[in-house]
Amino acid sequence: MANYNAAMNRNLYQAARTLPAQALAADRKAFFGSILGTLNHLVNGDTIWLKRFAAHPAGYRQLDAIVALASPAFLAELRFDNIDALWEHRRWLDELILQWAAGITDADLDHTLDYVNSRGAASKNFFSVLMHFFNHQTHHRGQVSNLLSQEGIDIGVTDLLMLIPDEPR
Repeated sequence: MANYNAAMNRNLYQAARTLPAQALAADRKAFFGSILGTLNHLVNGDTIWLKRFAAHPAGYRQLDAIVALASPAFLAELRFDNIDALWEHRRWLDELILQWAAGITDADLDHTLDYVNSRGAASKNFFSVLMHFFNHQTHHRGQVSNLLSQEGIDIGVTDLLMLIPDEPR
C-alpha cells in the first residue's frame, strides 16, 4: 500500500503542478475548499497518524523525524500555500512512509494502538488503523482527481489493481 500511495501521490502532484497557483487555491466548494486545501489536509492527516504510529510498541525508529515535527493545529490547516513546497514535503513524507512500512512485521499488525484524538483516548487494532491511514489518502486523492478533472486534467489510471502483479498460471 505504501508503494501505491507514493505512486498515486506522484501522479496527482504531477497533474496538479500544471495548474497556476490561483487555480490550485480557488474555492471549489470541496470539503477542504481547494485543491491545495485538500492536499494540505492529506499531509496534516498523515502527520497526525504517523505521530500516533510512532508510539507503537515496535518502536519504529523510521518515524523519529515525524515525531520531531510540529503537529498541525487542525486538520484543515493550510501549512503550505505553495504547491512546490507542499510537493517537497509530500515526497519526504512518502519516502518516510515507504521506509517505515518496509519495517512493519506481521506480528506488529496484531497489536492494539492506543492514541488520543479530538474525542479523547482510543484503542484500535493497528492493522485496522493502518488500512484507514491508506484509505484516507485514497478517499481524498479521489476528491482531488475530480477537481482536476473539472479543469480538464486526467491523472490516469488510479486503480490499485493495476499495481498488483499477475500470478503465474
